[in-house]
Amino acid sequence: MSFFAVLFALLIEQFKPLPRGNVVHDSLTGWMRWTGRNFDAGSERHAWVVWGVTVLVPAGLAWAIYLVIAHFSVLLALFWNVAVLYLTLGFRQFSHYVTDIRDALDRGDEAEAGRLLSEWRHLDASELPRTELLRHVIEHSLLAAHRHVFGVFFWFVLLSSFGFGPAGAVFYRMAEYASRYWAFKTRSVEVTENSGLLALSHRLFNLFDHVPARLTAFGFAVVGNFEEAVTCWRRDSGLWKHPNEGIILAAAAGAVGVQLGGGAAPGVTPDRAKTFEAGAEPDAASAEGSTTGIPPELGHLRSVVGLVWRSVVLWMMLLALLSLANLIG
Repeated sequence: MSFFAVLFALLIEQFKPLPRGNVVHDSLTGWMRWTGRNFDAGSERHAWVVWGVTVLVPAGLAWAIYLVIAHFSVLLALFWNVAVLYLTLGFRQFSHYVTDIRDALDRGDEAEAGRLLSEWRHLDASELPRTELLRHVIEHSLLAAHRHVFGVFFWFVLLSSFGFGPAGAVFYRMAEYASRYWAFKTRSVEVTENSGLLALSHRLFNLFDHVPARLTAFGFAVVGNFEEAVTCWRRDSGLWKHPNEGIILAAAAGAVGVQLGGGAAPGVTPDRAKTFEAGAEPDAASAEGSTTGIPPELGHLRSVVGLVWRSVVLWMMLLALLSLANLIG
């Protein structure tokens, strides 16, 4: 059932993607705001309570509905899995920004591309030159593909194999969104009352993303230049502050032969303090802390898109084989 649920969700999402500013996103934001306002009293214990209510309650609700539906009909349970995956998994939740930025760069309109990147990632990209702009777009595209597709995919398959239905997909997306929401809220005027809540959400998400990030990097290596991807993974993943991000980006950089990382514009990226972690050993990377490879060009963005899609096909084939083996067994 997992294979067909993922397949149908991806197909539906390609033909009928969620619009920008959809009711699901607004509801999630309202849920985050409500849990923080009603359960956060400022202590470390309350940070755990807020995170637990925010993430585990929706995941538990998705599982409970699945159990009720599956009791009456397996087909309806499949429809429920597809519906939940449609809301939690998919490229079209972010790919319109990548497409618009690519078109703007293709026209030579760096100002419009920078504006779109700023709108997408809530950062100041107005001063970035074309090469740096492309680097940031590639990096954020790779991380978005992991968090919107591969991470959700892995947690859904894992928990659904134990009878939890779509709970894994909801759990991962809520944990990921919680880490982004409280980081954004902390940077905004409305500062969170509990500073430990931000640290806790990041720490837990990094923990739950540990295995999916490495599987995503492995997939990039298999469908790309395997030797270079593994070399960059081992040598350059420390160039980024957060290990999970570094592993994904370093493997992808080696897989397509593009130069990622660098010390320019600290603080531009939203999910880490700076793009390059100062003090990392330069090794074969450049003095500015970049991976080896060709400086980013527009063609690399298309190569990255192809890399991601080939990786999706790889994991779907493996899931199909596992499903077939389970049926035969």
